[in-house]
Amino acid sequence: MRTLLVAAPLLALLALSVWFAAAAWTRLGGEPIPLYGYFAIVGGVLFSLLVGGGLMALVFYSSRHGYDDDANRFDK
Repeated sequence: MRTLLVAAPLLALLALSVWFAAAAWTRLGGEPIPLYGYFAIVGGVLFSLLVGGGLMALVFYSSRHGYDDDANRFDK
């Protein structure tokens, strides 16, 4: 019963947000995106994934090699 009380409002909010997005997409038309716009979008997404992956790799590297141990030496 608890799951239903949580899941039902969340599913209703999801349905409402999908409906709103679809309605806004159809009503807010505009100029079509040119080919270089798609290349810019793909390049931005790939660059963001590359930067995020690199930063996560640095976090794991520093954690595995003990570089983070000195940061908590004053916590007691």
